[in-house]
Amino acid sequence: MVAPRALGVLLLLHLAPGEGDSTPKYEEPRNVCQGFPNTNSYEDFDLNRTAGCFSKCTRSQEKLCHLENLQRYWLNFETYLVERNQMDTLNTSFLTAFVKSINTNVSEDLYFSLTPSQIPKQVTKDEHQHPDRVRLPKSLFGSLKSEGPMVRLGIIVLDIGPGNVFKGSLLSREDGSRVLNNRMVGLTLGHINVTELAEPLEITFSHQYQPPNMNLSCEFWDSTKGDWSSKGCSTEVGVRRTICHCDHLTFFALLLVIEPPSRPSQQFQKCRGSWAREQGGCGQGPGLWGVRAWPPIDRILVWGNHPQRPILDETTVRALIHISQAGCGTSMIFLAFTIVLYVVLRFSWQRFKSEDAPKIHVALSVSLFLLNLAFFLNVGQRLKGSNTACGARGAVFHYFLLCAFTWMGLEAFHLYLLVIKVFNTYFSHYFLKLSLVGWVLPALIVIGTGFANSYGPYSIRDEKNVITLELCWFREKTALYVTVYGYCLIIFLFSAVILSLVSWKVFTLSSATAGKEKGQHWKGVLTLLGLSCLVGLPWGLALLTSLGQFTAYVFALFTSLQGVFIFCWFIVLYCPSQSTVTSSSGTARVDHAQTVSHE
Repeated sequence: MVAPRALGVLLLLHLAPGEGDSTPKYEEPRNVCQGFPNTNSYEDFDLNRTAGCFSKCTRSQEKLCHLENLQRYWLNFETYLVERNQMDTLNTSFLTAFVKSINTNVSEDLYFSLTPSQIPKQVTKDEHQHPDRVRLPKSLFGSLKSEGPMVRLGIIVLDIGPGNVFKGSLLSREDGSRVLNNRMVGLTLGHINVTELAEPLEITFSHQYQPPNMNLSCEFWDSTKGDWSSKGCSTEVGVRRTICHCDHLTFFALLLVIEPPSRPSQQFQKCRGSWAREQGGCGQGPGLWGVRAWPPIDRILVWGNHPQRPILDETTVRALIHISQAGCGTSMIFLAFTIVLYVVLRFSWQRFKSEDAPKIHVALSVSLFLLNLAFFLNVGQRLKGSNTACGARGAVFHYFLLCAFTWMGLEAFHLYLLVIKVFNTYFSHYFLKLSLVGWVLPALIVIGTGFANSYGPYSIRDEKNVITLELCWFREKTALYVTVYGYCLIIFLFSAVILSLVSWKVFTLSSATAGKEKGQHWKGVLTLLGLSCLVGLPWGLALLTSLGQFTAYVFALFTSLQGVFIFCWFIVLYCPSQSTVTSSSGTARVDHAQTVSHE
C-alpha cells in the first residue's frame, strides 16, 4: 500500500509547479498576433512570426489581433536593436536595419541611404544617387556630448504591410489613403530621448506623381496616442520626392491621404508642427501657404494662394518662364549695346562727359544687366551645394533686384528735378551721391536680411502642389514682404506720381504748340512710353495678372524686354536726326531736359 501512495505523492509533486520548474506560469497564446506577454522576445523565430501579423491583421480579422501590443513590440525592438543586439546590420524581407557608433564631435552633417530592399548605409551628400535618404545635422550629435564621446545610432526601415498595424485613424484603405510604400523609417539613439532639435533632420521619400486629391503629409507614430501625429514636422512636397523636416527621433512615414471631394483642396501644405511655424511655413519657402508662380520669376512677383486668382498649370508656368528667359537674354544683349554706345559717345563727345542723364541711364542698364545674369544663374539650375551657398545666391539675386528698382526710382527723381522742379536743382557731386544711393542702399538691406538668416532654398508649386521650380531666394516671408514687395511698391508709386506730373507738363506743352506743329500728341505719347520704361512702370502690369493668363503673358513680355526699350530710348535721345534736334516739340524739350548737367 505504501508504494501506490508514494507514487501518487510523486505524481502530484511532478505536476505541481515549484522552484526550478522550467514550465511557464502562463499558457502562451496560440495566436501570436494577440501580442507576446514578454515583449522582449526578439529571436528570429519570434520576429518572423510577429511580422506575419502585418498582413494578417486586416479589418476582417481585427478581433484576432491586439494592435497596441504589436505596435509596442516593434517600437521596443528599435531600442533593443541599438542597446542589446551585437549585429551592425539586419536584413529580412520585412525589416532592414543599420547600427553604428557615431562620434559626437562630427564636423559635418551625416547622410544615410534608405534605398528600398537595401540595408541603410552611410553615404556622401549625393541626392541623385540616393533619392531616398536621411540627413542628420551635426548639431544633433554636438548636443549629445554629455552622453559621452560616442553614441550608438540605429536606422530601421520597416515594411508594415497592408493590414491595420501602424495605420491609426488617419488612414482608410477604402478611399486609398495609405502609408507610402507601407514603409516606416525609425531613427533612435537607444534610450536617449531626442526632441526639439535646433536644426531639424531631413528624410527624403521618392515617389511617383500623385493625383491632385492626394494630400502628402510627414507624420510620426505617437506611442502615447497610438496614432500618427505631425507635431514638430513639416512637409516639403515635390514632383518626384517629398522631404520631411522633423525636430525629434522616432518612427516616421509619409502618409498619402485622400481629400474628400466635398472639402476644398488642401494640396498646398498648411503649417504643421512647431518647427514649421517658427520657420514661417511648411517646406522651404517663405510661408508656403500654397505658393503659386506668377512669372517672370526673375521679377519678384510670387503670389500667395488667393482664391480669386486664376490657377496657372505647370505648362503655363513653364511657358512664362521660357518667355522670361528669352526676353531677359535679348535684354542683356541690348543693355550691353547701350553700355558700349555710352562708352563710345563719352570718348567722342566731350560734352557727353559732364551730363548726368546718360550716366543714370547707363547705371540702370548695368543693374538690369546684372539682374538678368543673376536670373540665369539662379533660375533653371538645380539646387546644388550647401544651404549657405544657396543663401549666398539668393542674396546676390536680391541685391541686383533692389539695385535695379533703386535706379528706376533715381531715374524718376532726376526726371522730377529737370521737368517739375526746374529751378535751384544744383547739387555738388550729384551723380556720386546718386551712385551711393543706387549701389550702397541695396547692399545695406541685403546685409541686414542676411544677418536675419532669411535666404535659402525656395520652392514654387502649381495648383496640384507640385514643385514647378526651385531656386535660391527667401525662406522667411516677413523679410520678403518688407524688403521686396514693400520696397518695390514704394518705388513704383513714386515713379507713377512723377510720370503723371510729367504727362501733365508734356500735354500742356503740346496743347500750347498744337497750332504751330502737327503730331504733338503722338510725340508726347512716345515720350511718355520711353520715360515709363526708364522709371519701371511696366512692372505695374503685375497688378493686372489676377485678371487672367493673358495679362500674365503681357507682364512677362514687357518686363523682360525692358532692356530693349531702354536701348531704343538711348538711341533716340542721343543719336537724333537733324530735324529732331532743331524741333521745338514737347518731346525735344523733355529730351533736352534729360541731358542737363548738374555737375
